[in-house]
Amino acid sequence: MSDIFETDIDDEAENLSSLEDNEGEVVETENLVIDYPLYHIKLEYSNETLYARTPGNIALYAGEYVITPTRYGKDMALVLGESKKPIGIKKDDIVMIDRKANADDMEKRKQLAQKEKEAFPIFKEKVANHNLDMKLVDTHFLFDEPKALFFFSSDNRVDFRELVKDLVSVFKMRIELRQIGVRDESRITGGLGICGRPFCCNAVSDKLRPVSIRMAKDQNLSLNSMKISGQCGRLLCCLSYEFDWYNEARRNLPNEGIHIFYDGTNFRITEVNPLTNMVKMSGEDGRLLEVNAKRFVQENNRWKIY
Repeated sequence: MSDIFETDIDDEAENLSSLEDNEGEVVETENLVIDYPLYHIKLEYSNETLYARTPGNIALYAGEYVITPTRYGKDMALVLGESKKPIGIKKDDIVMIDRKANADDMEKRKQLAQKEKEAFPIFKEKVANHNLDMKLVDTHFLFDEPKALFFFSSDNRVDFRELVKDLVSVFKMRIELRQIGVRDESRITGGLGICGRPFCCNAVSDKLRPVSIRMAKDQNLSLNSMKISGQCGRLLCCLSYEFDWYNEARRNLPNEGIHIFYDGTNFRITEVNPLTNMVKMSGEDGRLLEVNAKRFVQENNRWKIY
């Protein structure tokens, strides 16, 4: 199963580069020979999604719950539905579901959810006793083994070895603490973005694709950090969705700043809008023109208007 959480937690500085993510490897779709049916399932506590198959090709339906192996151990997952055309997955991303959840499993999950609520104040109390700089994001008790996961965020690396010993003495089970990044925190907790819709990382995709300032520049967006960053303080996830389209569209358009001789006057291209397919130009004679991009043709490495 591929990593879902950010591996590096950076100190933020007052500059645009601090809004960017560390460059990560973009997962390309492998040429897999997939045995169908293939299902898309979600771990509700972390909002992580997995692709899965069932023993004997047992049919599953959206809304059902299953018991499946995860990176931390066997757990319960929600079935989102059948995946007809999976994108960007590797062989290790596909798990084999153990079985469907039954009524006893659902009752046990309710009991564990109550324990998770009760664990919150205990964790916070122990953190205060150890004087640690930690913000608890989520708590999860594994379904199929005595193990508790605590996800927390912090501006710095935290030595929590003594805290773990203290928690083990309270809960009498294995304890695992996971420090996560700011984007992971937003993905888990959710919320509404500046567009008024749920966070993309929470409601659209749990795969955190690196986002760069270049993506904002190529889409002619304001480089005001307040307008292009999300609640997590990093660049908006949605900047990456249309970047490939903008990048391809601009190959057939002139760049801003170049000069073109047209209608007896030298013009300078001041704005290129791939969405409207219009180009704005400023002439030496004071004229301001807006021309359809289809009229631009490149000949001998020079742009002309017809």
